[in-house]
Amino acid sequence: MEALGFERFMAVGHDRGARVIHRMVLDHPDRVEKAVLMDILPTLFMYENTDMSFARGYYHWFFLIQPYDFPERLIGADPEYYLVKKFQKGVKTESAFSNEAMTEYIRCFKNPKTIHASCEDYRAAAGIDLAHDRLDLNRKLDCPLHILWGRLGIVGQLFDVLSPWREIANHVSGRPLDCGHYLAEEAPKETLTEIFEFLILH
Repeated sequence: MEALGFERFMAVGHDRGARVIHRMVLDHPDRVEKAVLMDILPTLFMYENTDMSFARGYYHWFFLIQPYDFPERLIGADPEYYLVKKFQKGVKTESAFSNEAMTEYIRCFKNPKTIHASCEDYRAAAGIDLAHDRLDLNRKLDCPLHILWGRLGIVGQLFDVLSPWREIANHVSGRPLDCGHYLAEEAPKETLTEIFEFLILH
């Protein structure tokens, strides 16, 4: 962001992108003015509160962290099948993804390097990311956070979403939207309104 000319900025992220922003706010609290995090809870909280329901819903968290190259080979045998099944599990709104969008997702995901990078991201989340999160347990975020989640998604169904964020941040707002995991695709107008109102109007 500094290379693009921004010393301070606001950030919006969904899923893995939201986890990157959570870490960025911890590491660079003077840079991020506000942040919108969509359909996640803190990584450490999720691993420490794993039960059967969570493990079934987020099985991929435990599959993708297996040592190289076990998940890479299994996914690589039929990446389109894996990706489509993964999307279908999280989406609760019919026709949320256009054929054009899905075709492009599949094209990108068929690249073995993309599959490997995906696995490495999850491996890091279960390794060094947890170590970093534990080091920051006694430090509360001061950056205002707006948390959005899908009421019909796994996060929304299994957890009291705002409570864990309020444990680690001083300024937390947010609400569920009537959709599954893919807020921007399933509830685009509502998602945009929430983002705009939090970042610009408040």
